[in-house]
Amino acid sequence: MNIVLALDDINAKSLADFFASHSNYSIVDSVYDGQSAIDSIVNHQPDFVVLDLVLPKLDGFAVLDFISNKLVSKKPIVIVTSALSQDAFVNKALASGASDFIAKPFSPNVIKEHIDSLSTGGVVSPHSSAKAKAKLIEEQITNVFLTIGIPAHIKGYQYLREAIKLTFNHPTYINNITKELYPAIAQKFETTPSKVERAIRHAIEIAWNRGRIESINTIFGMKIYSSQDRPTNSEFIALVADKMLLDNA
Repeated sequence: MNIVLALDDINAKSLADFFASHSNYSIVDSVYDGQSAIDSIVNHQPDFVVLDLVLPKLDGFAVLDFISNKLVSKKPIVIVTSALSQDAFVNKALASGASDFIAKPFSPNVIKEHIDSLSTGGVVSPHSSAKAKAKLIEEQITNVFLTIGIPAHIKGYQYLREAIKLTFNHPTYINNITKELYPAIAQKFETTPSKVERAIRHAIEIAWNRGRIESINTIFGMKIYSSQDRPTNSEFIALVADKMLLDNA
């Protein structure tokens, strides 16, 4: 089966390396923007396309529209993947012509299983899969917060939860915490980036002031902090997001 990947470079490389050891699958092209995805689909006429919704130049929905309404050659089976796993995005992707939706992060073996199922006429349940993954992430964050003592009634709790989810789904956010991460959270909660930053810092301070340092170190499996060694916002967000990525690999 010939496959075109239209993904970020990290996931594309992971899938390419994985399928290299499976002789029945061939990654015929890996592209990183929507226009290149369209060009590749026209040129290679693949059996499958693994398509991210968030792409430069043209997004995944534009690619789906091209395949459904403008592509005159062989139409590929499209598996959409995205960290945007809310019901609205899943339903829109499926309505736009995608055959499947897999929430990020994913393992290469999950992609293979869904390709195998779709290639034999099987039916997968992308909607429930995405919702189950999102629910698992929510539960993991809640458990971390309960363990280290961040109270649910403060604003920083919700802002920090959102920061970890965004960083978990888009690791590059941690390198642009002031210009991208805080503004994204502020937009969702209709506040300002500076208030987001202060509230998150306050939430972390509460955890340290409650003296649950051993619980914090236990979560991460090593002694990282002492009572005098409180992390910055970005350090704490990255630490929790990295742990979740490892736990869900």
